[in-house]
Amino acid sequence: MVHYQRYIQLRKGVTIAAAFVDEEDACVHMSGCNKRSKPKLLFFLLFCTLLSSCLILSPHLFPFPKSTVSLLYPSDGQKVHHSKINACSSVTNGTICCDRSSIRSDVCIIKGDIRTNSQSFSVFVYNSDNRVSKGKILKQEKIRPYTRKWEPLTMATIDELTLIALNSNRSEIENRHKCDVKHDVPAVFFSTGGYTGNVYHEFNDGLIPLYITSQKYNKKVVFVILEYHDWWITKYANILKHLSDFEPVDFSGDKRTHCFSESVVGLKIHDELTVDSSLMEGSKTIKDFRDILDKGYAPRIQGLILEENAKSGNNLIKLVGASDKPKLVIISRNGSRAILNENVLVKMASKIGYDVTVLKPQRTSELAKIYRELNSSDVMVGVHGAAMTHFLFMKPGSVFIQVVPLGTTWAAETYYGEPAKKLGLRYIGYEILPRESSLYDEYESNDPVLRDPNSVNDRGWEFTKKIYLDRQKVRLNLGRFRKRLVRSYIYTMAKRNGVVRSQ
Repeated sequence: MVHYQRYIQLRKGVTIAAAFVDEEDACVHMSGCNKRSKPKLLFFLLFCTLLSSCLILSPHLFPFPKSTVSLLYPSDGQKVHHSKINACSSVTNGTICCDRSSIRSDVCIIKGDIRTNSQSFSVFVYNSDNRVSKGKILKQEKIRPYTRKWEPLTMATIDELTLIALNSNRSEIENRHKCDVKHDVPAVFFSTGGYTGNVYHEFNDGLIPLYITSQKYNKKVVFVILEYHDWWITKYANILKHLSDFEPVDFSGDKRTHCFSESVVGLKIHDELTVDSSLMEGSKTIKDFRDILDKGYAPRIQGLILEENAKSGNNLIKLVGASDKPKLVIISRNGSRAILNENVLVKMASKIGYDVTVLKPQRTSELAKIYRELNSSDVMVGVHGAAMTHFLFMKPGSVFIQVVPLGTTWAAETYYGEPAKKLGLRYIGYEILPRESSLYDEYESNDPVLRDPNSVNDRGWEFTKKIYLDRQKVRLNLGRFRKRLVRSYIYTMAKRNGVVRSQ
């Protein structure tokens, strides 16, 4: 699942100063206000007004320390603004430069005579400066190359690299730290630890940041991976070969000394499942990343089609999605957030005129097969969850309908709705009503769980997870949902007939 506790989230209209007020404590103090005499009440209100003004103005007059501000995340559509100025744009040989300004990840650049030492989890860059005593450490940095910097507990599970700039002469370097493998291209160091194993995190925390960081090298780059997993390499081989021409290096498992002249340690990340073109060389976008997916999976998809035709005795290549009917793919879930009346939904969609496919992605599912289905689809329907990451497999101009259970509105829009729009999809968020939730059978109609999910989410991640993610299922109001399907059908047919243009 997506881990929502990304940053402290402030609701719209709440100032930074107000975020530090303890609501329970405030209620206790206010409970005795009515018992005070009017003069004291007026004085108290005046005092509160002055205090509030000071708190609101204090960030401008006395800025918070950077570490405090970095914990705050603007909500309701406001975005974290990334600096377009690269703090490490100019790095001289024999030095290390680390940019730690991002909330999301640290990135270090090393240039010069770079040599790995997996036994000590270190990367050395050597400098031969006669003005400095030999063997002196010129600079040392520590970094965990993973893109969830704001989550201390997660980052504690990521292996830490020590980067050392060391002064030494050439003969001593060769005697003590000889190169076993010399690379003529740069290296990118990153970890496939953390939440790897979840498709959202694999794309959001790993593959898209890897594309962002490495695309400028035009495949002339070596990936050096901490917490290397064979299954991850196999699963994403079709993508990796379009990002690098070289076999990846298992940092821990390969005890040889690998030598480079330039290295990037850590991955750059822009936002949820997207690429910010203003921060990319050549103004690359998320659509360019999707082109990589297209190139990566095309050969395998063609092979699947040939295999199917061979089994059926058909010598012609059957075009996927060649049906006259618009293709609707339903991403099916088992357990929590499942659509309880999915079978009826399938029948209704078929009557509208769709060619319906029900897809049940598993961790072991071959991504090329999922890509094939969604790349040829016109509409995708699914309930909010990690599997919605597969909207990346849809062609721009297609329709993505996300069913949004109670208590997940902000997350559904932030993690999938907004990114889908950036890809060029026609996005429809279907927020269910309390009666469409299985929680309606468990709670009274006026319970905050049904009436005010935001107040429940404000109590903490454990409440969101326990109530809205783990226990909730959906029974769609098909009369209400049908309107979205009909609207999407009309749009798709109009697009096919050239009445509307794809984005």
